[in-house]
Amino acid sequence: MATPHNRANPGDIAETILLPGDPLRAKFIAEHYLEDAVLFNDVRNMFGYTGYWNGVRVSTMGTGMGIPSISIYTEELCRFYGVKKLIRVGSCGAMQPDIKLYDIILAMSACTDSSINNYRFDGGSYAPTASFDLLYRAYEHAGSLGITPHVGTVTSSDTFYTIDGEDISWQQWAAYGSLAVEMESAGLYTTAARHGVQALSILTVSDSLVHGQEVSSEEREKAFTTMMEIALQLA
Repeated sequence: MATPHNRANPGDIAETILLPGDPLRAKFIAEHYLEDAVLFNDVRNMFGYTGYWNGVRVSTMGTGMGIPSISIYTEELCRFYGVKKLIRVGSCGAMQPDIKLYDIILAMSACTDSSINNYRFDGGSYAPTASFDLLYRAYEHAGSLGITPHVGTVTSSDTFYTIDGEDISWQQWAAYGSLAVEMESAGLYTTAARHGVQALSILTVSDSLVHGQEVSSEEREKAFTTMMEIALQLA
């Protein structure tokens, strides 16, 4: 049964899905990693594909930007399509001086400046957290590739641009140990917890708030392959 945002039929989507924010990154994953990939969704150009990786059925689909967008897509994936593993493969901005461009971050938990969980929990402070099994396996596989990922909390922000053009609020998050800022993980982890499924955000550093560095939009789409390969191992 189709939803307002997904034209897939029941059974079209695998139990494990890789979720980049950018639908073109989903297309890249399907074309470069999946065999016999079939397009199951193009509503709003939010491309979704299902294929096979090393004989294992895997899907990938974009989620758009921000907690509301990823919450809509993951709610539908869990409620209507039976997805059991939600693996975000996204970009982030480093907030610690020792984290460099292209480093891998495994988001153990996600702070947020969003108010969405304040509404859900009547003012209570919920702590969105990754699946330990996925986190542990991702860390182990990264090690087998000779990579030592950064593991810890990230900050899922509702804001990309600021009014005055200078945002120093990230420094407070950084002072409390947040590794990086992105826009989706808190929503992903909350939805996964509600439905009793597994979730993990594997992030590649695309820019540094500390050093003022950044990569191009094309690199964000096509060059962040290490996190894709780690994510596929979790299928």
